[in-house]
Amino acid sequence: MTEAPNLPRQPAHPDRFAISIIGDRINPGFKSTRELLDRNDLAGIQALAVRQAQAGAAYLDVTIGARAVTEPDFMAEVIRAIQGAVTLPLCFDFPSAQVQEICLRTYDQARAGGKLPMVNSITEHRWDLMELYKLRPFKVVVMASERVEDGVPKGNKTAAEIASTARRAALRLGNDFGIALDDVYIDISVSAVVADTQGLNRATLEAIRTLRADPVLRGVHLMGGLTNIGQQLPAKAADGSDLKLALENSFLTLAVPGGFDTVLGTPWRGYAPLPEDNYVFGVYREFLEQTGTNAMRAVRKLYRK
Repeated sequence: MTEAPNLPRQPAHPDRFAISIIGDRINPGFKSTRELLDRNDLAGIQALAVRQAQAGAAYLDVTIGARAVTEPDFMAEVIRAIQGAVTLPLCFDFPSAQVQEICLRTYDQARAGGKLPMVNSITEHRWDLMELYKLRPFKVVVMASERVEDGVPKGNKTAAEIASTARRAALRLGNDFGIALDDVYIDISVSAVVADTQGLNRATLEAIRTLRADPVLRGVHLMGGLTNIGQQLPAKAADGSDLKLALENSFLTLAVPGGFDTVLGTPWRGYAPLPEDNYVFGVYREFLEQTGTNAMRAVRKLYRK
């Protein structure tokens, strides 16, 4: 067993989180959205955008999968349809610079109340996407889960590696492009507990606190998607609760007081702090103290008493 992490206190307001949500539902990874895209159902996509806006999303993440490469006109059509239905700013989630350029050229900033678009995701080995900043300014989502060493991408496994990668990228964005820290979002990457035998969840939580305490990075946003954390786990926890939602909220209950302020997720998901005596929260904290087979034993306790 490893040393227990120094976990932050829970939020002062136990009924809510002080977080922004980048709505993630316009994504073919969701079956219902994929069906809308397969039918070219732009009215359905618009309704999905409206629902996320009404549920409190601050941004809408937009991706249509491989069709963005093969059918760029359809990508532009989707963006125009979304902006015809809502006035929220958009976040474009594509690794292709060509696709991102189409998105940025199509985006109507006036329609979004003057707010900048967002490009997701920049990494140290995919820095060429920043060439698009010459086209127009945008906010940046930087992945802190991997770094480049001697020209080779490597996954970050420790809090120090995550934090140093994030710091280096944020400062580079400021020095090379003049991007304000308030326009930088560090995606710290939340790992699936079912495969986490090396303390990656613990490292992520520690990195959040390290980054938030760094005075040089004051203003930068710390974010992540939560869908992976409950990957390959049953729907129900051992106490009968929604296991995946409880795991997401367990992470947030610890991460938000440490400085995590933005979720890439579903706006109506029901993100809320958990009480100390919540079953899943208690097992998750136990899991954070373990590595190897002990960590997997803790994971099994989430759904099997």
